[in-house]
Amino acid sequence: MRMRPPSIDGLAASTLQLPPGPWLTVLECLCDHFPAVTPAQWRDRMERGRILADDGQPLTSESPYRTGLPVHYYREVADERPIPFQEALLHIDDDLLVADKPHFLPVTPAGIHVHETLLGRLIRHTGNAALAPLHRIDRDTAGLVLFSTNPRSRARYQALFRERHIDKRYEAIAPPLPELAFPCVRSSRLVTGHPFFRMQEIEGQPNTETRIDVISRGPRYWRYALAPVSGRKHQLRVHMAALGAPIVNDALYPSLRQRAAEDYSAPMQLLAKELSFVDPLSGVERRFVSRFALLA
Repeated sequence: MRMRPPSIDGLAASTLQLPPGPWLTVLECLCDHFPAVTPAQWRDRMERGRILADDGQPLTSESPYRTGLPVHYYREVADERPIPFQEALLHIDDDLLVADKPHFLPVTPAGIHVHETLLGRLIRHTGNAALAPLHRIDRDTAGLVLFSTNPRSRARYQALFRERHIDKRYEAIAPPLPELAFPCVRSSRLVTGHPFFRMQEIEGQPNTETRIDVISRGPRYWRYALAPVSGRKHQLRVHMAALGAPIVNDALYPSLRQRAAEDYSAPMQLLAKELSFVDPLSGVERRFVSRFALLA
């Protein structure tokens, strides 16, 4: 019987359908297909039940190879470094959890970050493997993230974001824009850029909109209030850079800057500061505010 492998600390299993080849065992095939992982590491994962067949049963080093066999495995990163910043739990009930995420901590597993994620930490803290983020913010952005704690009510909260019934307010530190009249609106069409992890503006029907105002003016930088009407990847970062005021310490916009993986000295000055909405279950107005503050 086919079953979906459970997630571990928010990490979903990856799946490989074994290709045609001369192998006698699943282990031999995995070793050839993923040469960066040693045979000893594959055996260790098998012994810990991290390599599964379609019926959910663990595969062993002796499990026979078969062309097309679905093999489910969990990504692991050797010597994954802890991220030295702590999230805060602002609210939890039977349906909703609100977390305050620090800079540099990803919301979900990606790249070299497998277990050091906000989702993984919260699952370990609460013991609730059913936790699921209702939205995401960038690893480089700090601030509020909402999680569903209950699969039965999850769709009701997801609809808040899909139908734009939630007000999101960010704060950013960026250079002055004295030539603009505030508040203002930036609308543009965003598409995947080059490299693939960057976004870019192109001509065409706008698919993004950001409302921008000024909170305070300093001699070197201004503090901005940003309200995304849409929710495209890197929208706020691209819009501010396009206006001529890239967010302080943004490593991607307006141009790509190299940064060491463990360089925590210059967090990007963007904060998901406030979320407000009418609770779809109780009808009560709810408002959450991040406790983090930008440095500049």
